[in-house]
Amino acid sequence: MFFVAVMAAGLWGLGAAFGAPQRSRWIMILALLVTVIAVHLVLPVGHTVRLALGETAAPWLFVLGIAGLVWGYRWMLRRLRTQAVVKEEAAAIDAPLFSETELNRYARHIVMREMGGAGQKALKEAKVLVVGAGGLGSPVLQYLAAAGVGTIGVIDDDVVDNANLQRQVIHRDDDIGTAKVFSAQAAMIAQNPFVDVRPYQRRLTDDIAAELIAEYDLVLDGCDNFETRYLVNKVCVQTQTPLISGALTQWEGQLSVFDPAKGAPCYQCIFPQAPAPELAPSCSEAGVIGPLPGVVGSMMAIEAIKVITGAGAPLRGEMVIYDGLYGESRKIMLEPRADCPICSKSE
Repeated sequence: MFFVAVMAAGLWGLGAAFGAPQRSRWIMILALLVTVIAVHLVLPVGHTVRLALGETAAPWLFVLGIAGLVWGYRWMLRRLRTQAVVKEEAAAIDAPLFSETELNRYARHIVMREMGGAGQKALKEAKVLVVGAGGLGSPVLQYLAAAGVGTIGVIDDDVVDNANLQRQVIHRDDDIGTAKVFSAQAAMIAQNPFVDVRPYQRRLTDDIAAELIAEYDLVLDGCDNFETRYLVNKVCVQTQTPLISGALTQWEGQLSVFDPAKGAPCYQCIFPQAPAPELAPSCSEAGVIGPLPGVVGSMMAIEAIKVITGAGAPLRGEMVIYDGLYGESRKIMLEPRADCPICSKSE
């Protein structure tokens, strides 16, 4: 038995030296124990190897049984603790606001320290407008609906095209020719019937932007043209509505939270004017790798959840740039521009 104990200690130390997590080290020791028991069951009595490993399998079976009981006890404690946290947090939520099905659906949110019942309640009561139901809009809409954001508006004047389906995963082949806002609405309701989806099948223009954005607490912009981006930014600054903006091309994407009311710059602080067309070609001209909108759009959805619930540190005054081709990401700091024609007037 001493020899096996030394081997177990050696495996534990080796795993620690190579930075293996404790779970992996325990698995290695369990594999060693199972191997020792197998040797006792396979080799004949009196075999040299069996003698070196303790002559009989009985002690090792006993050890394995005790380990199983300890693991089962700890697993049960974790399960009971999780259920208790869910019930405690759920008790803090207004009973009429959530059904039993919803509480079970959002349990993985409610048990998180940064979210809890209060965070899920904030999501339920939030109103979020998503500009664009294309590449970035697809994951944003899917994850906001799945997360339980109570009211989600989506504005887009386009229809689903066959060329969209390589990356705009909220739409299906059967949706070709359907307005994107209605295709997205159907997918979101199918995912989570407890959310209210408001589709606007039209382009966001200056005559409706202020009135529409004023109805929402947060705007996420994933549109594909600078004219709309500047319009959204201007109105968000005027209404003091936080704006989460994302953009992508080919293998690279970026996102930030533009919120001058909280000391962050606005979109036009960072991009004072639209680049020349040849410097910022559209996805149809330059191409875009299919999963990239999913990566950046999912990050935008996380930022939205953080802004709504107050969890963590949203990307105010920061921009994340993701390079999918080389698997790299970097964060740069952003500062308000004193001569910005949009947000400097509001200070």
